[in-house]
Amino acid sequence: MLYTHKELLNEYKSNYQIEKAVKQKKIFKIEKGIYSTSKDVHYLDIITKKYPNAIITGESAYYYHNLTDVIPDKIYLATKRNAVRIKDKRIKQVLVSDKLFDLGKEQLVFEGVYINIYDKEKMLIELIKNKSNISFDYYKEIILNYRNIVDELKNWKIEQYLENYSLEDHIFDIIKKEVF
Repeated sequence: MLYTHKELLNEYKSNYQIEKAVKQKKIFKIEKGIYSTSKDVHYLDIITKKYPNAIITGESAYYYHNLTDVIPDKIYLATKRNAVRIKDKRIKQVLVSDKLFDLGKEQLVFEGVYINIYDKEKMLIELIKNKSNISFDYYKEIILNYRNIVDELKNWKIEQYLENYSLEDHIFDIIKKEVF
């Protein structure tokens, strides 16, 4: 089980008692501000504990949804535009408008860890929207994998999500041509 420093202060009542528990190996300090009852902790557990309001997006979402086998070099996390900036070398923060932030948010279990992630439908829209910022081979791989799961995609979700985007008709035309 993971704990923040603040949560441990409620239980142990002082920093001294927390340090004492760490020395006695009752708890383990995983990194600054994060503690655990076990020594080995999945990296996604740490990320979700540190950034509970963030949503996995971008290259990370494509990987966790099995739409690519390219392991991203950073974890792409979406936060609201007014959120505190994340200063973590493992994280690539993506600022999202309030209007689009919760759109397509779901929970997924990846290697036993519950993560907040954007669903495949929203990620398809984001792929088309950001096509010019992605290498052609990477884009093609993801599009081909979307074609393989076309029966799983919920068209009504795509249409509903597109109502919140500018150029919705243009994006939908590209989706129809390249995926369906």
